[in-house]
Amino acid sequence: MTADEKPYYDCIVLNGTVVTAADIARYDLAIKDGKIMLLAPTGHLTNTPATRVIDAEGAYVMPGGVDAHVHLAEPPLFGKGRTADDYTTGTRSAIAGGTTTIVSFAPQDKSQSSLLDALDETSGKAAGQAYCDYSFHLLISNPTAQALDEFTLLRQRGVSSVKIYMTYEALQLRDNQILDVLLKARATGITTMIHAENGDVLNWMTKQLEDRQLLAPKYHATSRPQILESEATNRAIALGELIDTPILIVHVSSPSAAEVIRRAQTKGLPVYAETCPQYLFLTRDDLNKPGFEGAKCVCSPPPREGSGDHEGIWAGLQNGTFTILSSDHCPFIYDNSETGKKAAITSEHPHGHFKYIPNGCPGVETRLALTMSANRLTPQKFVELTSSNPAKLYGLYPQKGALIPGISDADLVIWYPSTGIEPFPISNSDLHHNVDYTPFEGKMVSQWPRYTLIRGEMVWNRDNGGVVGEKGYGQFIKRDRSCFSTPNPVPWSVENF
Repeated sequence: MTADEKPYYDCIVLNGTVVTAADIARYDLAIKDGKIMLLAPTGHLTNTPATRVIDAEGAYVMPGGVDAHVHLAEPPLFGKGRTADDYTTGTRSAIAGGTTTIVSFAPQDKSQSSLLDALDETSGKAAGQAYCDYSFHLLISNPTAQALDEFTLLRQRGVSSVKIYMTYEALQLRDNQILDVLLKARATGITTMIHAENGDVLNWMTKQLEDRQLLAPKYHATSRPQILESEATNRAIALGELIDTPILIVHVSSPSAAEVIRRAQTKGLPVYAETCPQYLFLTRDDLNKPGFEGAKCVCSPPPREGSGDHEGIWAGLQNGTFTILSSDHCPFIYDNSETGKKAAITSEHPHGHFKYIPNGCPGVETRLALTMSANRLTPQKFVELTSSNPAKLYGLYPQKGALIPGISDADLVIWYPSTGIEPFPISNSDLHHNVDYTPFEGKMVSQWPRYTLIRGEMVWNRDNGGVVGEKGYGQFIKRDRSCFSTPNPVPWSVENF
């Protein structure tokens, strides 16, 4: 190349073991104008000029992580809790952990009749603030006629999913309201996410514990036994079957709920499921730490009993019961008595009350490293669960979650060679979120993303600068309907039943 010649490619990744959901092989990879341009057998691009060359010898090269369950910049939806991460700190944490696209929530308040107002408000919070690419799910708490009529407008604006709750007084929908949402979702090609816990039974269980003054963080798990989750999961599936529309059961913690989902899938029903690292690496014992420390691990559903339940969730990941593995990053500062975990400590409850502990744990940065280090999934299955399937489920594929030349964005996570990193404990001091703890403190990992690239630009370089991307580089990604949904379904009619 002469001094006057400019490199044709913006970036070349050499000598890596390229992994997709379908394949694993040694390739060189070329990037131009933010897109994957070429996959060539190892050695074919060695002397090709490029603006940046990355040697990935001995390392996995994968599509960037897609985390489809992230809570950022949310107002108090119930109680005092306010999420600690905004779109700057949350997406900064994401890229440090190898995630290149997130899908977060635009929450509708019970007092709002419109969904578009909630979307506009959340869009304003994200615009110009994100390090990684992003999109939104609409969180529906008030399915008015106006809100349901706006589903078509959501699709036009690139939003193709909504979330509803079967619990929490401020968010809970009754069965008839759920059917309204599912029917409109069927007609407009929207995927419905369902938080499946029986809210009425939860309230009853909580009252029993309150009457006995059993209020410590560990009783959060007692108030939400597995049957509470499996019953609601079964009911959600029944409602989805009535309307004949796809549903996704989010953050499944219980092997018994997973069994309900597996049976529905075996029948051929369009039922999908998500689980999260807290249900693979935390247990109920983590809620029983000294003093109020257990509050750090309070999330809903709660971590279950132990290794036996963990094995049930791992089995579901391996056999396809779970379509995706998300973080459910829902961060609250622990040592904060106004909007954090310690808001549950009051003059009335000087030792705290589990009912008032803000529900959620941080995890967007640790999701990939924890799961990769467990060595329980093949590399292809890992990519399927953490990148390709989330992209397919939520209408991002093949722009995201793939490495298709000329089509896919050049979003990459490049790991260390197997001999290139010593196992080390996770420490909150090394993380990039705006939270004063991680529930995974001290857990050992044997891998961490070395480089993260978004649309061909390096945004994370663990060995040289850490976060090297810029706030505002992340873009809103308009999404199409789910690859898993039925195109143009036959109009639903009560006469069919």
